[in-house]
Amino acid sequence: MSLPHLPALRRGKPYESLDQTEVCHHLTGQPMAVISQVNAGILRKDLGRIAEARAALKKFTVEELIAISAKAGEWFLNGDLPCGDRGHVQSAAQYVETLSSTSGLPEVMVRRNMVKIHYALTHIRTILNGLTRGLPLEVIDRGYGEQSGAAVSYYPTTNALGLIMPSNSPAVNSLWLPAIALKTPVIIKPGREEPWTPYRLIQAFIAAGAPPEAFGFYPTDHEGSGEVMKLCGRALIFGDANTVEQYRSQPKFSVHGPGFSKVLIGNDAIENWPDYIDLIASSISENGGRSCVNASAVVVPKYGAEIADALAKKLGPIEPLSPKDENARLSGFANPKMADFIDAAIEDGLQTPGAEDVTAKYRGGPRKVMFGGGVYLRPTIVHCDSFAHPLANKEYLCPYASVVETPQDQMLAQIGPSLVVTAITQDPEFTAQLLDSPLIERLNLGPVSTMKISWDQPHEGNMFEFLYKRRSIERA
Repeated sequence: MSLPHLPALRRGKPYESLDQTEVCHHLTGQPMAVISQVNAGILRKDLGRIAEARAALKKFTVEELIAISAKAGEWFLNGDLPCGDRGHVQSAAQYVETLSSTSGLPEVMVRRNMVKIHYALTHIRTILNGLTRGLPLEVIDRGYGEQSGAAVSYYPTTNALGLIMPSNSPAVNSLWLPAIALKTPVIIKPGREEPWTPYRLIQAFIAAGAPPEAFGFYPTDHEGSGEVMKLCGRALIFGDANTVEQYRSQPKFSVHGPGFSKVLIGNDAIENWPDYIDLIASSISENGGRSCVNASAVVVPKYGAEIADALAKKLGPIEPLSPKDENARLSGFANPKMADFIDAAIEDGLQTPGAEDVTAKYRGGPRKVMFGGGVYLRPTIVHCDSFAHPLANKEYLCPYASVVETPQDQMLAQIGPSLVVTAITQDPEFTAQLLDSPLIERLNLGPVSTMKISWDQPHEGNMFEFLYKRRSIERA
């Protein structure tokens, strides 16, 4: 039987292009699917008609789209769904196996990510309640209404949400899911090694009753990505610090780069540091260290060397396992050059005095290893003497963290912007300073993993405020 062919989806309709690429198994190099690539001209043409897609969603109420999202969650988690346009059908188990084979994520991690996406889809009402701060949903349907006794009105900021998706972790797709219930079409440029999750999500939505016109799936090149960003009134951009920095100051873009998430321990809790090692280690290593909410720095007022050693002793011995092993904790690299780059960057940073790779003595071998034909990076814990060291505030696509000693009264002046901060303290003054800090996007007070997501609160930016803007209104 021929390979699956993933077509572009132009307003939900399959389109086979003459320009096609293969997605290959990251271990064997065996082709897993053929994907149609589209050029910037097709994107310009289709985005010129995007109002038709929004009109298709506007025929539904938010309540109806919430129900459709919940059904889509069940289809995504358990259903047999089309995988391309050549008669291939993909079961949930086949999705797990295929995504693991092309991305390097162990199957157990893919399943965990599936559960997260399913939860998001089946709890869209909770998510919208958090994003809108309890706005009656009919206000979105009508454009006006009342909230807390006051007249309110909201209007859409865009006809479509553009998405330049990464390949690092499927759960990142949960960020765009509320857009459908908010009546906003999505234009998706999938990651090169991870077209499977957005494609399966689109098929799940369609199976659940969503209008196909609301979905664009456009594998494309750099120029095509530029058209998505230029022509969509709002867009989510994922990438490294250099990629996203050029878009950070532009309100039409929501940038998602490195999270630089951290664990801080206050003076009042530091004597009990051994009690928190398991929590910190899981914050660093869960999901293979590939999430922006993974902790990449541990900041403590003292015992830095001891904490680094305890973390290294726990994480350093972790080795690659078969992708089918339920105990697998490391992800392979679909692009081995990325592993080479990260390994070289860490080694280069270690040449600057003031840092030690504490995990080296527990690994018993190199950081970068070959296993089963794939390339893996084993965990790295670096003890740095200050935040001035080049490795003190870095983030990599593997279990990596620095441990830095800094006086409590200097922590917030040194940590820099952080997507998540877990602050283990009960000190009222320090807590007040943390709450006042503009550098922290999400704050966990107490021993809470940086990986814990509260769906009733914005995870990274507020999708409702991104897609809708409030206007003043008076009615006679």
